[in-house]
Amino acid sequence: MESGFFDKVEDNAAVRIWAETTQQEKGDSLTEGYVSELSDFTRVSATQNNLQEMKEIWVQWDDEVKRLFYCHYGDLPYLLDVKIDERLFRALVQYWNSAYSCFTFGNVDLVPTIEEYTALIRCPKIQVDRIYSKAASGPAFSKKLMNITGMSEQWVTARIKQKGDCRCIPWRHLRDLILAHPDTKKRVDVFALSIYGLVIFPKALGHVDEAVSDLFDRLSKGTTPVPAILAETFRSLNACRRAGEGRFIGCAQLLLSWFHSHFWRVEKVSYRVFSENYSPLKELAAILRRDDITEENWMAILQNLQEEDVEWRAPWMVPDEILYRCGDFDWVPLLGVWGAVGYAPLLVLRQYRSRQFTPPTYGLAQCEFVFTGNNYKKRVREISNAWNQTRRMKKFTANPMATPEYDQWRIQRINDNIPMPDQEGPRSMEECLRPIPSELEIVRHDFERKSLELEKRIEQLEEEKMQLGLDVDVQKLEAERLRKGKNKAEEDLDSLKIDYKKLRRSIRTAGLGKTSEQWRQEVKEEKSKASQWEEKFREAQAREETLKENLVESQNEKERLKMRVTELEKSLYQQRARNSVIELKASQSKIEGLKGNIEELKVALQDRELQLEFLEINNDRLDEQLHQSQEQVRNRDYVMGEALIQVRDVAEHLQTLAVQADVLSLKYESESDKGRELAWLLRQVKALSIRAKPYIIASCALKLTKNPKIVAVTLEHRYGTRGKTKAMDQRLERLEQMQKEMQDQLQARIQEQLAKVQQDMRDQMLESQKSMMDQITRLLAGGLEKGKSPVVNTKDDNEDPVYPPGFAPADVQTQPEIYPRRPSITIRP
Repeated sequence: MESGFFDKVEDNAAVRIWAETTQQEKGDSLTEGYVSELSDFTRVSATQNNLQEMKEIWVQWDDEVKRLFYCHYGDLPYLLDVKIDERLFRALVQYWNSAYSCFTFGNVDLVPTIEEYTALIRCPKIQVDRIYSKAASGPAFSKKLMNITGMSEQWVTARIKQKGDCRCIPWRHLRDLILAHPDTKKRVDVFALSIYGLVIFPKALGHVDEAVSDLFDRLSKGTTPVPAILAETFRSLNACRRAGEGRFIGCAQLLLSWFHSHFWRVEKVSYRVFSENYSPLKELAAILRRDDITEENWMAILQNLQEEDVEWRAPWMVPDEILYRCGDFDWVPLLGVWGAVGYAPLLVLRQYRSRQFTPPTYGLAQCEFVFTGNNYKKRVREISNAWNQTRRMKKFTANPMATPEYDQWRIQRINDNIPMPDQEGPRSMEECLRPIPSELEIVRHDFERKSLELEKRIEQLEEEKMQLGLDVDVQKLEAERLRKGKNKAEEDLDSLKIDYKKLRRSIRTAGLGKTSEQWRQEVKEEKSKASQWEEKFREAQAREETLKENLVESQNEKERLKMRVTELEKSLYQQRARNSVIELKASQSKIEGLKGNIEELKVALQDRELQLEFLEINNDRLDEQLHQSQEQVRNRDYVMGEALIQVRDVAEHLQTLAVQADVLSLKYESESDKGRELAWLLRQVKALSIRAKPYIIASCALKLTKNPKIVAVTLEHRYGTRGKTKAMDQRLERLEQMQKEMQDQLQARIQEQLAKVQQDMRDQMLESQKSMMDQITRLLAGGLEKGKSPVVNTKDDNEDPVYPPGFAPADVQTQPEIYPRRPSITIRP
């Protein structure tokens, strides 16, 4: 057997030998002495998303768009029509056997298989061996949504929300995108993503999880979603059973559809199963099922389920080869979107219409893990590599029977904490399936029962009346007969009296016959007979009167019963009418309230639009004022530069005059008054040249700050070699040093002032923008709370407008600023 593992399809007999040998060597999932930690009852919630909006969108699409969806994503839309029976689902969870990843109903093991879910989804583009595995690193959530929706990164990023410990996108944004997107293929893709996020993996209600988008992004590459769907179904069942409570976050619609396919036996399979266009999910969703069976009755049914009660192979399932293991695993590992788990298809071979033998289950109870931490990546890689070495078994068609070894193993197997079959007097399935009526039905049945009893009573009274009428007729006939007999007796008596008189006469005359005493005795007997007949006639009359009274009482009772039935019908009709009127008034009040809210929201929206327009106008004005202020600064800088140039020209001219004064002082050294006056004037000229020299240096420094060598060259002055000239040069050097320091201080002060002005302008602009944003936020918040915010008075005469200094709008400035003209300085020698 080991040498044959390189083949992908194995013989049934060889797989059986390997499975039984492996089970004997390794043992089962649970060993002797295991103590279950599962609670006796699991309080599971099957709360699902509201799918009404998705149904309406699907109904609005035409046949061409629906065919496009079927071609890419299969029969998933039919899941929207599957109704979830919460009583059945809660009962079903109690029988989930976590140690063996299957449902254990008494002596029956059942589990959804990859082949069954693949047949239900019926997606033509998937590859059965190309499974989903969580990537160690991949595109960001926003990038995946951009690829799926075709929207910009800004649109996607603005709609991603944090829901607990995961990121997701709300359904309302996807709904709006489906309704408004111009690309039909993108609408289909977004609708399919919504089904995966809201129906198949409903982790966060009303949201599509990030992990679901990662799986959906792989579907276009042929990845099959079935192992991931089964993995999250099994993991959610395990989590609820271990915690004793929780919300099921798997696909409840698929699970219940699968269960109904195995629970109700089908005598004949429709030929439509073999049709290419046959959709089992569509047919299962269209079947009307009972929803009045209580959870206790479902548990009683499942607890005592027998092999003959199960439809082992689903009617729509056409079995082929059976996937029974992957790589070095003895069973099939499943990778989900949030974790991994395993299941053993060899445990339910009868679902493939094959003979059941002992399966290997060692390690199933310990195979589950979640995608958190640092160690899960290695295990994910192992499972992904194992799926590259899948092993399948050839089908072996046989009746749903089991081998003796399996029966013995099944009896000795250690199960987790699941309800065991009831050994003492289990209820029949018919008794459990008997519907329990609602309160209204109970009242209706009581009313019908009482009405039926009254009708029977009325019929009985009518029969009694008819019987009494017959008795009265008989009594009347009997009384008539007695009356006729009485009349006849009276006639006979009269006749006898006449005969008696005749006989007496004759006796007197003849002296023969009876004696008088004898005749008296005979007459007495006849009188007693006549009295008896009269007594019977009176009794018959009394009986007739009694029957008449009973008949009148029966008729009165019948009338009273009819009036009571009429009153009950009238009260029932009034109660129904009253409930309808109350519900109608409540609906009308809700509609009126919603209309009022809509009007308030419209008014608030108009106010927000007006305020936004006003703020945009103010923003434009602020920008215009900023440009004007910058222009003013540039003009002032230009004027200052021109003034410095003229000052430098004057200083240079004074330097020229100073040189000429030196020459003249050497040339005209005289002791006369004019000579001394001339020398004094020359000294004044030199003093003026010395005072004007800093302006030359400052001007040159402002223009040549980027090339200090030029400044140094400009400051060099060479004179003669005489002592007086050297002293003057030293003094000039000291003056130049002082001027340089003054120049540096002036330049530093100018730079400091410019930086301060720029910083003030920047701060004022930031404060202005911040105040504008605060005002917008307050306006929006006020509009959301009250529905309508007060209109802002933008032209208040009593208050000064709030503008940064020097940035007043053009219409607020009352006097235009007059820039000073460029000063003109003319110095003549």
